[in-house]
Amino acid sequence: MDTSNGRPTQGGSAGGGVSSMQSADWRSQLQADSRQRIVNKITDTLKKHLPFSGDEGLQELQKIAVRFEERIYAVATSQSDYLRQISLKMLTMETRSQNPMPDAIQSNSAANSVNPSDAAGNQGGC
Repeated sequence: MDTSNGRPTQGGSAGGGVSSMQSADWRSQLQADSRQRIVNKITDTLKKHLPFSGDEGLQELQKIAVRFEERIYAVATSQSDYLRQISLKMLTMETRSQNPMPDAIQSNSAANSVNPSDAAGNQGGC
């Protein structure tokens, strides 16, 4: 009886406590400099694929990289899951920039050709 009253914050089950301890274990094994190197790699990837200018733009990319890494770090179930999720996202970004989808290109071209003519038509009518 005492054990059920003594652990209300763990959801009342020993299994929940064990899984949260296991997830905390992998985080304690990952050193801060390793996380910083990963953030730096994310920032490098963002610099290749997102436009930025000056120190303010670079700082913004770094903030994005830090927030992204923190989100993955918080939800990952293990170090390998953490690395896998980050790697997949970076690979997706690389792949999309190298091989844009044909439908997206066509819809962008169509949208770009329609918008200027609409704007010109509206300006002429005023």
